[in-house]
Amino acid sequence: MRIGVLTSGGDAPGMNAAVRAVVRTVIARGGEAVGIERGYHGLVDDHVIPLSLHSVSGIIDQGGTILKTARCEQFKTPEGQAAAAATIARNGIEGIAIVGGDGSYRGALALNKTCGAHVIGLPGTIDNDIPGTLYTIGFDTAVNTALEAIDRIRDTSESHDRVFVVEVMGRADGSIAMEVALAGGAEAVITPERRVEMVELCRRIQAWRERGKMSCIVVVAEGAAGGAAVGATITQVTGIETRVSVLGHIQRGGSPTARDRSLATRMGVCAADLLLAGSTNLMVGVDEGGATVTHPLEEILQQEHKLDASLFDVLEVTAT
Repeated sequence: MRIGVLTSGGDAPGMNAAVRAVVRTVIARGGEAVGIERGYHGLVDDHVIPLSLHSVSGIIDQGGTILKTARCEQFKTPEGQAAAAATIARNGIEGIAIVGGDGSYRGALALNKTCGAHVIGLPGTIDNDIPGTLYTIGFDTAVNTALEAIDRIRDTSESHDRVFVVEVMGRADGSIAMEVALAGGAEAVITPERRVEMVELCRRIQAWRERGKMSCIVVVAEGAAGGAAVGATITQVTGIETRVSVLGHIQRGGSPTARDRSLATRMGVCAADLLLAGSTNLMVGVDEGGATVTHPLEEILQQEHKLDASLFDVLEVTAT
């Protein structure tokens, strides 16, 4: 069998490890592997390249994706999907492992419906916002990158008795913000799931000051509020000097952590074996016990990832 692999949507550390695992598994099982460059653009424009054991050698520790990634508006049209189907037929591709998020999964189902290609999804996004899996590829690395920055910011915050607002990624999901707030010992977190009443936050900051707690870190998910606006409000209401640090895209890059490398490798092997066995329209994930599991893509797209609400209480108690 000839199996393709593509990476789509935002890049995430560990995508290369997933590509490597898919390719090596397919070849080990006697099949052929090809790479589709720049996500669905590669299917529309026929950018398909052969992948060998040598092609994926030495990439497990690299951030980003050797196949490149992009969002493709053209693929959403009937003409784009027809072009993708023609690319699949022309290259003799029988199945595709797709590393990405929910938008990538919608594309996978459209592809299966258009030309019958077998598709398996691997959750690759730093946001950890995909239902059906405890962790997504890239989340752990993004959290540790942000945590390292917050540890450094804490040093400056304590040295100058300042409040620091740290904005992290997360447009619709506060998983990164919550994880780094807990691990970094932050005093407050603002996420899309639960925005903070600014008057109450400012009151708490002033109360902490009165009992001698002079430094403070507030973590903000980008989709919940702008870090600059939060910082300006704190300064205006409390009169306390506040600094804002926007971590931005440094959270996407860098060498993946051991957890992300292992996770991506296990998911990649599972995805390749599923495709070689003729399975389709599934997503590979991991459950709370660490076991590899699968879910129908249609079910995943109908569900919503929910941040554990109890974590807000944990943070509030430990921040007092």
